[in-house]
Amino acid sequence: MAKIVSIHSYRGGTGKSNTTANLAATIARMGNRVCIVDTDIQSPGIHVLFGFDEDSITKSLNDYLWGRRSIAEVAYDVTHVLEGRGTNDSKVFLVPSSVKAGEIARVLREGYDVGLLNEGFQELIEELDLDYLLIDTHPGLNEETLLSITISDVLVLILRPDQQDYQGTAVTVDVARKLEVPKLLMVVNKAPTVFDFDQLKVRVEETYGSHVAGILPHSDEMMVLASSGIFSLKYPENSLSRVIEGIAQEVIH
Repeated sequence: MAKIVSIHSYRGGTGKSNTTANLAATIARMGNRVCIVDTDIQSPGIHVLFGFDEDSITKSLNDYLWGRRSIAEVAYDVTHVLEGRGTNDSKVFLVPSSVKAGEIARVLREGYDVGLLNEGFQELIEELDLDYLLIDTHPGLNEETLLSITISDVLVLILRPDQQDYQGTAVTVDVARKLEVPKLLMVVNKAPTVFDFDQLKVRVEETYGSHVAGILPHSDEMMVLASSGIFSLKYPENSLSRVIEGIAQEVIH
């Protein structure tokens, strides 16, 4: 039975897409078939981590939403990013959103049938024989986000140790509880290394009454990589990569 995992943040700039890509690669390396869907249609970005630019995205989630292709047709096999580090069963697929200005403008102007997303997710699970479907959501709370949270087996909420993030995340946690998400995991990202991470973990868990699956430290290496690849694959021995592996284990179990 495939698991649907939504990765969400209340505000932009939390490193949500980077975390999603790293989790997907890590879960796939464990011998799983994983697909990422970029539902941040208004400001897509996760494709960059897999080496795509505007010219190389010839098909996208937008094509599915507007009836031009099936959703399985717009899924790219990006297993090559694992560079042979997985097993024979390891697979990574990516359904990107269009980065063309005209297509983004159309979404903003006309919207789309959010109900199609749920149908598309189920079709992807069946057609690609997935073990895990990871949804890279749009920040904040909107109709698409609420749908993603509602159908998720696991919700990973990412926040920075910042007062604006704390307040906004509280709203999302409340919504997730009302929607009865089976499993809620908190991830603190970009934590300054001068912080006491044990104290930070306790503070966040007490604030939200939810389990913190991992605290990702601010990383100069991550900043230098600048989304030109997947960090945990390029630096598997880095402490940040080990935290990502721990979060991946919690998603799986």
